Amino acid sequence: MQASPSLPRSEFERRLSAVRDWIGETDADAGVWFGARSIEYLTHFYHAQTERPVVLAVTADEVRITVPKLEHIRVRDNPLIDEAYHYFDYPGGDPIATAVVMLEDLGVERVAADMDGAPGVMGYQGPALSDFVDVEGQSWIDWLRREKSDAELAVMREASKWAHLAHRYLADKIKPGARQGTVSQRASMEASRAMFDTLGTRYVPRTGIYFEGPTHTGMHSGEQTAEPHPYPANQKLREGDTIITAAEADVDGYLSEIERTMFVGDPDDEQRHYFEVMLEAQTTAIRTAGPGVEYSTVAQAVWDYMVEQGVEDLAFHHVGHGLGMVTHEPPYVDRGSEATMEPGHVFTVEPGIYVEDLGGFRHSDPVVVTDSGTELLNYWGRDLESNIVTW
Repeated sequence: MQASPSLPRSEFERRLSAVRDWIGETDADAGVWFGARSIEYLTHFYHAQTERPVVLAVTADEVRITVPKLEHIRVRDNPLIDEAYHYFDYPGGDPIATAVVMLEDLGVERVAADMDGAPGVMGYQGPALSDFVDVEGQSWIDWLRREKSDAELAVMREASKWAHLAHRYLADKIKPGARQGTVSQRASMEASRAMFDTLGTRYVPRTGIYFEGPTHTGMHSGEQTAEPHPYPANQKLREGDTIITAAEADVDGYLSEIERTMFVGDPDDEQRHYFEVMLEAQTTAIRTAGPGVEYSTVAQAVWDYMVEQGVEDLAFHHVGHGLGMVTHEPPYVDRGSEATMEPGHVFTVEPGIYVEDLGGFRHSDPVVVTDSGTELLNYWGRDLESNIVTW
């Protein structure tokens, strides 16, 4: 049985083998995970993290899981999980006590866990796992998720294609008088429908961090774009506006990202100037990146260019962030980063310039580190002419 429509079962078996190797290097009898993304990463059992804890245990020989009863049907036939325990609900049931029984049945006395008990989500207040067994901390999945396999990269390339479709729908609806919210909502709906119609039962949705469904688009316009993360105002678009667009797609739990600085009609000289500075800053980051390069080196190269151009006071955030199962994950393209780029890393490149009373200027493109250099996942033009909207 295939574990996923996009990722083969062997992908998950590889991950389980990796954490078992780590367990063998510790004094722990098992690895334990409470985080929903980590549990999905290891077993392909995906769920929304709520007040009902899910607890995964991996030993040298077995994989067991504790779930609320309402999830038991979904998990009991998972080919990667040997046995599933369940409790009635929270607070009526006792999630941690059930998980402790699971660990006792496995003969576990000491665990390496991603956290000491379930997170306090939606009002959950439970005991620490260390009240019952010895616990040492670990962040193995965070490290594993940094390096994408060929199968994961194939999924992310697929997600990028659908994000481009959503972005195309978004751009085609931009014109003076249109409202931000209406344009974004319609583009998201049409692109999502295209994914559902095209992929059919091959498409498996996930509950994302920032959105639900196959695709999502958004935009900010005019002076509002001078804030890196403004709240949507649903204002009408005007001729001459600077627009920062965004489109994402979710394929089998992996996300894409594309952002573009666009203009409603021909930009003026000031808009053109800041656009070209932003574009060169992004190009500098892409040109500097590669295997064995420190993330801080890329961020410093962008900063040096901004200082040279006299726009460092207009930069409000780091150059980019890791991308994969969530839209923001480590490592970060930041001057304070201590991480080094390795083949299989995927990160965004999105240096921004924000000019009060004029607007913001930011593209975002995911970059894959390869054995010999880098690969851009996006193919929408980054140049000015590709981002001028006419109607």
